[in-house]
Amino acid sequence: MSEDSSRAAWLRQARSYLRCADPVLARLIDDRPDFDPRAWLAQLPPMDLYGALLFQVTGQQLSVPATRRTLARFGGHLPAPAELLAAEAGQLRQAGLSWRKIGTLRDLAGRLSDGRLDQDVLSRLPDGELMAELTAIPSIGPWTVQGAVLIALQREDVALPGDLALRKAVQAAYQLDHLPTQEEVLAIAEKWRPYRSLATSYLFSAAVEPTEVLGLRGLPGSGTPGLGASAGLPGMRSRRML
Repeated sequence: MSEDSSRAAWLRQARSYLRCADPVLARLIDDRPDFDPRAWLAQLPPMDLYGALLFQVTGQQLSVPATRRTLARFGGHLPAPAELLAAEAGQLRQAGLSWRKIGTLRDLAGRLSDGRLDQDVLSRLPDGELMAELTAIPSIGPWTVQGAVLIALQREDVALPGDLALRKAVQAAYQLDHLPTQEEVLAIAEKWRPYRSLATSYLFSAAVEPTEVLGLRGLPGSGTPGLGASAGLPGMRSRRML
């Protein structure tokens, strides 16, 4: 079986599972027969785990275009760990990075450069162990790691409860009268296992459509979410937490 046919078979299985598990997702799936959950990846440069973490941290509280402009100041490419460590702090500030982001990225780059962290090893770790290794870096929290794992490793069961765009999408799709907490999003997402990444992509897709499509015109808090909305990606625009 080719990779494309294997992927198509997986998608059929995952969609069937989500339809049975959650009637809200069943409607979103049936309304989008041609939806490609990986289409948003084409809007991003190819990234390994380090690159995705760099992109995530750089883009905190920024739009995607602003994030790209910041990174473009490194010669149009994502700076390697050694390049980031060699850059003067003033140069990094001029590129648009805050002092906190500079400290976080240099810490990450240092751990990868001196062998305390190894990308190949990290990429093979189970989600929980990978989370523990990366959140040991000050100012890198679960949300940052989850987004990077979804982008770089394309794992199938990633939830993003701290993402503001996803919380707004859940509020709209499930017709909640309040913005759900992270705990409430996780509770809803339990029924999506082991396909939480796919479910999240459908919710982001629905979030960019006119609210009339969801039957929720005028719902408080149902305004345009972040990048999760514009590209099916965890909210790189509306970042409120690491």
